[in-house]
Amino acid sequence: MKKNLLLLLAGLLPILGYSQEMLSLQAAIEIGLKNNYQIQIAERELDIARTNDDWSIAGRYPLVNGTLNINNNYNSNNNPASFFPQIQSLSSSVVPGAEVSWLLYNGSQVRLTKQQLEELARQGQGNVQIVIENTIQRIILAYYQALVQEEQLQVRDEVLNLSRDRLNYTKVRQEFGQAASFDVLQSQDAYLNDSTSWLIQQNTYDNALRDLNLAMGEDVLSRRYTLTDRLEFVVQNYALEDLQKQMLDNNRMLQNMIIGREIARIGTRLEETRMRPTVNMRLAVSDNIGYNVFANAISVAGDERNFGGIRTNAFNIFAGFTVSYPLLDWGIRRRGIQTAKLREITAQLGIEDQKRNLNTQLENTFATYNNQKQLVEVTNQLVQNAQRSLTIAGDRFESGLINVFDYRVVQLSYINATQARLNAIFNLKNTETELIRLVGGLVR
Repeated sequence: MKKNLLLLLAGLLPILGYSQEMLSLQAAIEIGLKNNYQIQIAERELDIARTNDDWSIAGRYPLVNGTLNINNNYNSNNNPASFFPQIQSLSSSVVPGAEVSWLLYNGSQVRLTKQQLEELARQGQGNVQIVIENTIQRIILAYYQALVQEEQLQVRDEVLNLSRDRLNYTKVRQEFGQAASFDVLQSQDAYLNDSTSWLIQQNTYDNALRDLNLAMGEDVLSRRYTLTDRLEFVVQNYALEDLQKQMLDNNRMLQNMIIGREIARIGTRLEETRMRPTVNMRLAVSDNIGYNVFANAISVAGDERNFGGIRTNAFNIFAGFTVSYPLLDWGIRRRGIQTAKLREITAQLGIEDQKRNLNTQLENTFATYNNQKQLVEVTNQLVQNAQRSLTIAGDRFESGLINVFDYRVVQLSYINATQARLNAIFNLKNTETELIRLVGGLVR
């Protein structure tokens, strides 16, 4: 059984030694931003909003339409009371023309509509930034989670090597009569348990790499990397007042809500313009070109006359103004204004509620960050003590001063201390990332 396990581990350990792509956190973020479909969707929506942000969409410029009418007419007239009781004619006409329609005044609707289109474009830019923030945060957490699992795998590998050395040492002592079979069995149990933990940790590390590939938008989730960044404890001292100011100025979700309030305000003013008259100007030009193909007439005396083709022409110019104002709409416009004002009030209340929630999140995150800084310092000290204890315990075990049970207790303490330190650093990185996101610092 032991030989089979050693062969299995020998087959798995070289995985870490394969030539792998070097990947830094910055590179991972750049790849993720390039591959993320939600960012691409948000950017296309922004392109649409920017395309619509134009004076022509708002209705500032006149509209010009070209027209062309082609008419053919056949007429057969029988009137016994007429000097020509029977008349037959066929005529054709072509009427080319142009029409110009221009909205001269509609209560500043054009200007307000243009302002609304500008705000919608700004809101679209904010939506893109929100998706970018979420993507960056996800990649950062996935990257550091992979680093944590990688370092935990290294710790498991270190402990496994120690257990292997202790097992071999115990067997040597058994050969010289200084250790019993029970001691060998306990050393084997420790080695087998550490081997199991190593295999589980290897799978956990592989899963973390797959999660990183998924966060980066990679199609091949089994791609492996050599992560170049390290889990380092770098103390950053933040001032709560400065963070609050940055948050109110730069938090993207809050800024988008402020833009939404501005859009609601413009919507109220647009509804108010419906209480004002509308003035339109219309200009039309046409040229009626006609041609009588034939015109036959039979007189009372029975004479038949053919008048032949006759060409006609009529040039027309029309210019006029239209002023319209609804006299009675049963309160529809006033209700529209009231509804728009209520939307504006709702938008403002949403902003105030968001500020309150953001301040709470910021203070909680800030307090958690300071607490986790202390936890990292404590766990660093625990790991240092556990390392010294493990070294001393190894020397005492080889000297026969402690048994395999005592050594195993120290070994497990070292594992727990290192895992606690790695978890503390990861939690600190997670909290710091959330802190930066709240103040609008996660930008491309």
